Amino acid sequence: MLHELIAYADKNLADSEPGFKTREVRWSIELAADGRFLNVLPLGDGKRGADLPRCPDMHGMNAGGKSHFLVESAQTVALLFKANEEDKKIASARIRHRFYTQLLRDAAQNCPQLSPLAGALEDGHRCDEVRDALAAHKAKPSDWLTWRIDGRDPRLDTEVQAWWRAWRHGDQGKESTTTKRGENTQPENAEEMVCLLTGLPTKPLRTHPKITGLSSVGGLAMGDVMVGFDKAAFGSYGLDQSANAAMSAEAAQQYVDGLNDLIRNHTRKLANTLVAHWYKHNLPPDDDALAFLVGMETDEQSEAAALGAARRLLDSIRAGERPDLAGNHYYALTLSGAAGRVMVRDWMEGPFEDLVSHITAWFADLQIVARDGNGNAREPKFMAVCGALVRDLKDLPAPTAATLWKVAIQGLPIPQPLMAQALARFRADLVDKDQPAFNHARMGLIKAYFIRRKPGGDTTMTATYNPNHPAAAYHCGGLLALLANLQRAALGDVGAGVVQRFYAAASQTPGLVLGRLAANARNHLAKLEPKLAWWYEERIAEIMSGLGDAAPRILDLEGQGLFALGYYQKLAQLRAGKKSEAHNDINNQQDV
Repeated sequence: MLHELIAYADKNLADSEPGFKTREVRWSIELAADGRFLNVLPLGDGKRGADLPRCPDMHGMNAGGKSHFLVESAQTVALLFKANEEDKKIASARIRHRFYTQLLRDAAQNCPQLSPLAGALEDGHRCDEVRDALAAHKAKPSDWLTWRIDGRDPRLDTEVQAWWRAWRHGDQGKESTTTKRGENTQPENAEEMVCLLTGLPTKPLRTHPKITGLSSVGGLAMGDVMVGFDKAAFGSYGLDQSANAAMSAEAAQQYVDGLNDLIRNHTRKLANTLVAHWYKHNLPPDDDALAFLVGMETDEQSEAAALGAARRLLDSIRAGERPDLAGNHYYALTLSGAAGRVMVRDWMEGPFEDLVSHITAWFADLQIVARDGNGNAREPKFMAVCGALVRDLKDLPAPTAATLWKVAIQGLPIPQPLMAQALARFRADLVDKDQPAFNHARMGLIKAYFIRRKPGGDTTMTATYNPNHPAAAYHCGGLLALLANLQRAALGDVGAGVVQRFYAAASQTPGLVLGRLAANARNHLAKLEPKLAWWYEERIAEIMSGLGDAAPRILDLEGQGLFALGYYQKLAQLRAGKKSEAHNDINNQQDV
């Protein structure tokens, strides 16, 4: 996984280098050539700042009152504080401000272009001007800001960058070899070790830069560590900190920059996790198979086109029309944060052709007749399938979303507990008249469970009602749908009808319940016009023929799933089918 992150950074991030990083910067402070304050310009789109590369980063060195160089927070640079800020935090910020200003003054001795900036910050009046302008723009103390001096950004000046590299290297050599806890760390003259990522001799980096952007899924706003050993119990062989996973500073910076870029630009939130995906060879949006799955399509591309697009892509690869795609690979990484650490929930990779094949199968397996019986429902987005398992999407556990994600991408069977969850939600909504009509994604997931439990699929599981299905449990569900429609035709809306009163019992012990309901159906038939009564008798007889000798006395979990599918698909068929002329309005029967 780390090797692929490095490969991604190598290909897409030419600026990856220890001592520099990409930051989200909200403001640019404009200065004249003589240091006069001109203006404050907002960066970004108004919702977030602009991602600026090559920001000097004092990784591992910004403790003890130090600040970053050039690009820093408004609090450190301009002493901008929120109302009623604590005295302790104000004092700490002032220490960092003095360090920041002195660092600029030191740099200006070799880089005269920085002299106006250093002079402006040492001038109390000009510093006040900057702070007042930031406050007028409603900047936050935590917002990061950069500079433009006489129209030029010193962050991109090669001479300034060279000075920062030299200062950083010299300052690293001065660092103490003892941590705050008094434990030994790797000194500057530590023995070389083999880098786990490059295979080359290196002095291992003691602590790695942080992964940012996981605050919405349990991470810290300041960032989280992917590789770290901050407790003695995490170490081995007497090695301290990240020497337990020896990596060079360059290799560590590359995997961190690669992952940070993916989190910023190529992630999708699934429940309480983030999913990053990319490809060995970059793809145009129209060929991004994972975008079909998660619903990242453009407004012009409808959900209903997902299956067709995946199939066309697969056919073109197999026909040899797209050799560029046939040799491609996909990578998918599922992440969250916990207590300052990056949690890798899952890692998947494989041939692009396999990915497209599995996504095509995912949509095909989920296909289900629409609740009104008029054709198939549209292919659901991935989160719609996840949401079908819970009452509210915010209740969806992160492991559940991660499991379904892996099922879809790798073409795996759907775990039985997930089918049981979908079935429980189906039953709960069915007997609650306040709930919306049948959830298509939920019914499709139950159907897909039965297709995927057999190698090669199950051809008896169709999108619409299958009168030739071999399972009696399936036809028991169809019979209950027919009996419920018969009651509505005979009595109208009776409030708590057959389904509300008997579905739970009928789906578990059909042999004990359906017989009584079928006997009571004679009373309902007697209330209908002869032609309509005859039509219902014919339909009941057809379903009874599929039950064999008798309805099963007890159904297990899978039997209950088949019962639910039979009920739903038969009800959809009844809504759409052509009925007796004596009762044409049956076409529009509602849930009972």
